[in-house]
Amino acid sequence: MPWLVRDGEVLATLEVASSLGARAKGLLGRDGIEGALLLQPAKSVHTIGMRFAIDVAFVDREGVVVRTVCMKPWRVGRVVRKARGVIEAEAGSFARWNLVPGDVVEVKG
Repeated sequence: MPWLVRDGEVLATLEVASSLGARAKGLLGRDGIEGALLLQPAKSVHTIGMRFAIDVAFVDREGVVVRTVCMKPWRVGRVVRKARGVIEAEAGSFARWNLVPGDVVEVKG
């Protein structure tokens, strides 16, 4: 399984959703997630039908985090034009990982 890495530090295990079907499903139907989910390509997300709040990081082509938000279930997020991918994790994960805009993340493994 791939890892989400920042400056050589492993932040979490990472699931990658790159097909249209996998991106459309995202975290729907789950009660939580260990680690994180990368939706790529993506510029926006929604939490309609989700069972839990999520942290969302929008990343550009180089893996720079351009925006982070916490979304409660049944919300529709804004489009982030610079984003090329979205990282989703359970709410509170980014605070534990100290993930903030400007950080550069990469997928390893």
